Amino acid sequence: MRKIIHVSPLLALLALAACQTVQGAGRDLQSAGQAISRESQEAQAGM
Repeated sequence: MRKIIHVSPLLALLALAACQTVQGAGRDLQSAGQAISRESQEAQAGM
């Protein structure tokens, strides 16, 4: 039981760090998607 009490804060910190990492990755993917959309619109306009 004592191990669980000592490990719980560490697990909580890891979970928070993982959330921030996933959120950052989501922003990166969103930016990449917007860039692809812009490029495709420019390509269609040039046809």
